[in-house]
Amino acid sequence: METLHYRFEHGHLALSTAALLVGVVGSGNLEVLIETAPLNGGCEIEIKTAARGFGATWQAVMEDFHARWQLCDTRISINDMGATPAVVSLRLDQAAESVTTAGRTA
Repeated sequence: METLHYRFEHGHLALSTAALLVGVVGSGNLEVLIETAPLNGGCEIEIKTAARGFGATWQAVMEDFHARWQLCDTRISINDMGATPAVVSLRLDQAAESVTTAGRTA
């Protein structure tokens, strides 16, 4: 297992729900826990992955996610069993959409 840590600053979108878990850890998939945390406006992401050596890919996916959502005071924990970058982005967007006011539709 490899553990990766990322922190992004200057987000402006706060979560409207305290915490949410999406996805299932299994062969080729992952789970995402997204929760509020007092991080002075930051967004911290911790990834535990079975696929070692993909730090640059993870960083690109996390930077893209942060650019789309600009979350603040948010902690995200990802448990990965070899999901593709597209699945990672899908799960992250699913989690963010479910816990932000911006993601809610009438």
